[in-house]
Amino acid sequence: MIKFIARSLLSGVFITGGLSAVKDPGGRPGMVQKSAQSIGIDLDDKQAELLVRVNGGVMVGAGATLALGILPRLSAAALICSLIPTTLAGHAFWTYDDPGVAAQHKGQFFKNLSSIGGLLYVVATGKAKKSDD
Repeated sequence: MIKFIARSLLSGVFITGGLSAVKDPGGRPGMVQKSAQSIGIDLDDKQAELLVRVNGGVMVGAGATLALGILPRLSAAALICSLIPTTLAGHAFWTYDDPGVAAQHKGQFFKNLSSIGGLLYVVATGKAKKSDD
């Protein structure tokens, strides 16, 4: 029961954040474009928006399957793959001159790293035995 609760709590942020990105990408595509440009990739507005929506869809799908205990290792791995670019593109705190804005992004950056840590634990431990769930 505890593992089910833990997986559900861990997945909640991905499901809600993913739904938000799918429904209304907001300023996320601009962040994606800026991040992509920093590594020499030019994306137009539609491409960047599509990437945001696809990433959001991965978060919703993998978050739901993780919460339900369906292929938890694969679900957690997909969330890690989704969260790394999200974290680097959306919370590059070292790029902000304003200390207040940088501090906000730094907090989100390290929250995401904590989530990656939890997801890595799921990848390492896999699905609980029926008696443990």
